[in-house]
This record gives sequence, structure tokens and C-alpha cells, in this order.
Amino acid sequence: MVTPESGATAFLNGFTNIPPGGAIPLHYHNCEESVLIVAGTAFVEAGDEAFPADAGDVTWLPAGLPHRFINPSKSDVLRIFWTYASVDATRTLTDSGKTAPIFSENQETS
Repeated sequence: MVTPESGATAFLNGFTNIPPGGAIPLHYHNCEESVLIVAGTAFVEAGDEAFPADAGDVTWLPAGLPHRFINPSKSDVLRIFWTYASVDATRTLTDSGKTAPIFSENQETS
């Protein structure tokens, strides 16, 4: 994961693996985010929209837009590569309102 500890001053990025049938909880960030689908197929919920995304597709998500990535596969891992437009990026879970810095999380296995 690229963080201020590795020398980053303007952005964060890293990978998340989502197991078959798994999903990231609905959440939003305090900055823009871009996500590249590296492997697998995703179902993306972003605000009032929902759409499929395949390996090679890229999303852009503005700050404050609730979103999540769902792995509809019963057998394949969904691997995403995310980039946040701030080293101070946070994630706020919509169900609890809990906010935490992105770099404090273990993104590889979330």
C-alpha cells in the first residue's frame, strides 16, 4: 500500500481482494477515488446507480458518494486497485457513520 510512510504526499493506493460472494460495506470518502478492476467481475453500487464492471474497467467516485463493490462470482476472487486523491483519505461506513483513515486499514484482505 502506498501511504505517507512510504513517501506519498498527494495520494494513496493499493489492492483489495473481495472473496467469492463477498462485498465491501456501503461507504463514502472525503476525497475522490478511482478503482480499477484487476481481476474478476464486480457489481458496483454508486449513489443511485448500479452497474457491472469487468477486469480492465475503471471507475471514478467523487467525494461523499456512497458506494460499494460486490463480487457476484461463486468461485472467483474480485481484485481491485484503488487510488485516493489525498493522503488524508478517510472511509465512512454509511450504516454506522464510523470514519477511519484509509491507511489504518488492512486493504489487502478487506
